Amino acid sequence: MPDQIPSREPNVNAKISPPVSSATEPQTSPSAAGRTMAGPTINIADEFGTAKRNLPPARIVMLAVGGVLVAAAIAVFLTRAKPQASGSLDNVTAIEIPGQSSTMVALTFTLRNSIGRILYVRGVQGALKTASGQFSADALSAVDFDRYFQAFPALRNGAQPALAPEDKLQPGAVTTRTVIVVFPVTLDVFNQRQSLSVVVQPYDQPVPVVLSK
Repeated sequence: MPDQIPSREPNVNAKISPPVSSATEPQTSPSAAGRTMAGPTINIADEFGTAKRNLPPARIVMLAVGGVLVAAAIAVFLTRAKPQASGSLDNVTAIEIPGQSSTMVALTFTLRNSIGRILYVRGVQGALKTASGQFSADALSAVDFDRYFQAFPALRNGAQPALAPEDKLQPGAVTTRTVIVVFPVTLDVFNQRQSLSVVVQPYDQPVPVVLSK
């Protein structure tokens, strides 16, 4: 009988070493893992769609805005509305209304249409400035002039035909008219006035014609 080959029992107590790789793997030290890669620092919060990136410097913006405002102011000054007419307040006749502490005044004035189109009258007022305040009064109806002249003949001195709403003045024309107004002041207060004016408001014009004395 051939010789029997003795069997070898595995040694369970033997330590098994891990296989050694033929290629040497790089080893990373703990200190190397904690270091960041060298290179430029990029701030991801600095977005390119912000005003800081898109707008020019604030000084340039302010200069540009200032230039626009100056140009706008010059344009407004050059194109501002001007009165359609000129003239003068020529005659003032005043009487005190008995028992009313009011003064009726006939204002005679010259009005000149200095523009190249018809001047249409929208309304007429009298304006009074005294030490105690300012007062304005609408012109009384022209159809009552004769009645006022009969009651107070002094008002007729220097009076001319009335200037009423809806009247018109041709381009270049000059006219002398009268309006009658009533101010809520005594004759003494009226005589110590600081200024007195006729205010003619044309249609389609924000600036009235003011004739003062």
